[in-house]
Amino acid sequence: MKTTTLYQHGTLALLVPGLLTGTLPMRTLLAHGDTGIGTGEGLDGELIILDGKPYQVNSAGKVTVVGDDFTLPFANSHFADYRPLLTVENATREEVHDQVLALTHGANTFFSIMVTGTFTDVKTRAVAKSSRPFKSLAETAENQSIFTRDTVKGTLLGYYSPQIFDGVAVGGYHDHFLDDDHTFGGHLLGCGRVTGEVQIQIFDTLEQHLPVGDTDYQQHDFSQDDIMGDLHQAEG
Repeated sequence: MKTTTLYQHGTLALLVPGLLTGTLPMRTLLAHGDTGIGTGEGLDGELIILDGKPYQVNSAGKVTVVGDDFTLPFANSHFADYRPLLTVENATREEVHDQVLALTHGANTFFSIMVTGTFTDVKTRAVAKSSRPFKSLAETAENQSIFTRDTVKGTLLGYYSPQIFDGVAVGGYHDHFLDDDHTFGGHLLGCGRVTGEVQIQIFDTLEQHLPVGDTDYQQHDFSQDDIMGDLHQAEG
């Protein structure tokens, strides 16, 4: 079990033109890690995997554990081996992000952060599942639901990617959230303050898996797409 490898199926760039077919089953993703994030076919909700359990937050805000046959067009996973980094009190998410980079000097490598504690003014989102023929990421992401909590205890699970990999993943941080009761979560759009513990896991290897069995992916011409513009608009 390699704890310094980050496994990634698909790329965020392939979502931009609407290549949203589920090309990897959950059972395969879990063979590469017990911790991770992702989305389902047709952008079916937001996934956060903790302790080997894949929680899906759908567009109605319901949190369920999905089965082995659940398929994903994009996902990250790794085997958790976090180490404590710092304790924060009433810190903003941006302050946490900045402190992690300052302490690790990790701007040019992949790593994961896990923040556990109490969060205020939490805003998350989940996209409603779309069906074939899939529309672009920008169009599909318009049909999303926003969820908020004033104060909630939970876990922020984030991945950091170097800017030179922007498009393969999100250059910078990509955070998901799940509360301790497993009743609220999603892609983390923002939060006010957090008090809790910050842990980090640094990777020296990115294992990139591409959906070469998907004809639409193999035949698509990405030169016609505004990858960076659409990607950052949707992820922001």
